[in-house]
Amino acid sequence: MKLFTKNKKEVNKHQKALNELIRVVGKERVLSSVEDRICYSYDGTKQKVLPDIVVRPGDTTDVSNTLKIANQYEVPIYARGAGSGLTGGAVPLKGGIVFDLKNMNRIIEICPEDFVATVEPGVVTKQLQDEVAKFDLFYPPDPSSAAFSTIGGNVAECAGGITGLKYGVTRDYILALEIVLPDGSVINTGGKTGYDLTRLFTGSEGTLGIFTKITVKLIPKPEKIRTLAAHFRNKDDAIDAADRIIDNNILPRTLEFLDQMTINALRGHTGTDMGEDVKALLLIDLDGTEESINYEMPVVENACKECNGFRIKVAETAQEREAIWAARRSISPALYNIASHKINEDICVPRSKIKEILQRVDRIKEDQPIYIANFGHIGDGNIHVNIMYNDDPGQEELAEIIVNKVMKEVVALGGSISGEHGIGNKKSQFMELEIPPHEYDIMKRFKSYFDPKGIMNPGKMFIR
Repeated sequence: MKLFTKNKKEVNKHQKALNELIRVVGKERVLSSVEDRICYSYDGTKQKVLPDIVVRPGDTTDVSNTLKIANQYEVPIYARGAGSGLTGGAVPLKGGIVFDLKNMNRIIEICPEDFVATVEPGVVTKQLQDEVAKFDLFYPPDPSSAAFSTIGGNVAECAGGITGLKYGVTRDYILALEIVLPDGSVINTGGKTGYDLTRLFTGSEGTLGIFTKITVKLIPKPEKIRTLAAHFRNKDDAIDAADRIIDNNILPRTLEFLDQMTINALRGHTGTDMGEDVKALLLIDLDGTEESINYEMPVVENACKECNGFRIKVAETAQEREAIWAARRSISPALYNIASHKINEDICVPRSKIKEILQRVDRIKEDQPIYIANFGHIGDGNIHVNIMYNDDPGQEELAEIIVNKVMKEVVALGGSISGEHGIGNKKSQFMELEIPPHEYDIMKRFKSYFDPKGIMNPGKMFIR
């Protein structure tokens, strides 16, 4: 557990801020005991830094009042949803105040006739999906963490997910935002004219302001979903099959790729017997009408067969479909069957470069005592490269060297260092690999304009 070292002046201003928060926001919404604060010291990266204060706002007024106090005393602010982020976005690197937004979890309004819903940031993604489904509507962004990640966190990171190929990612569904700025003022985005502030704040990772209301676009719920699993004896054939499916003018709802190392981890975790001859796997969902699926499914099956796919299994029941996707959702914990530590990178390259980037990753890993498992959303080029290592001396350092090399190869192929996890502090060192100097400077100027005192999520995204 790290403690951000403070001088006497900083300790005094934090104490003054705490006293003001208790007075203005209410003692029941402000936590300061060590036992409480420990629960807010980490996220999915397993970094641990103890915050000084935790505030659990109930509404926009609480958020505004807290930010006014933080701004007055220049105390850092860190927004937190479910704490499931994978790049350190919610870790309070410099102490200060953590905003626990889980209590702001109301679905304010669903307007079926307008295909929109307005929610607070603490609403869990699957909860929203389930509620709008009652109106035969669909909120497509579907990260693998949908069962526990929050909409606010998804917007902050511009989360992707398994439906990205066909339906797009979070930013494609955000219509308007209510945002509290660092000085406590409240703005509303989403107008039809002027600059698109909604897009600017989506993916800003809590560095510009705090979302308190989010209006999302909905679409009609597809009539049917069918699922297929196709096995391959090498990963190149699986990649070719994915290309061939899309070349046939079919956009699956999901098109997921698993390599041999990932499959090996699942064998030990789920007990599923896929056979030792399986070296790669495609998991495919088709959705639409009964007629469209009946047309598309044979085309998809043939595309897999033409690329040497075998044991191509179409789920016949809801239970069979759930079993297939339960295995996909269990990949992250299953990988710990390979090694005790992992670095989960979410690289994204043009679809035509997937085969090449995986070949380059293989060359980087060659002869190193490190394991690498690759899986993810192959249809839109978003591959999760998981570098697995143990506690042996030098392995963590070696893993970091491998990450650095992978990022350079990704950018060289015209890709992005992050497809959906965001930058946080874990990827900030790679930002300038991808972002040219002038554009990088423009981004920093936006940050300085909205947050002149630098209190919003300091230590994230930018390293200089």
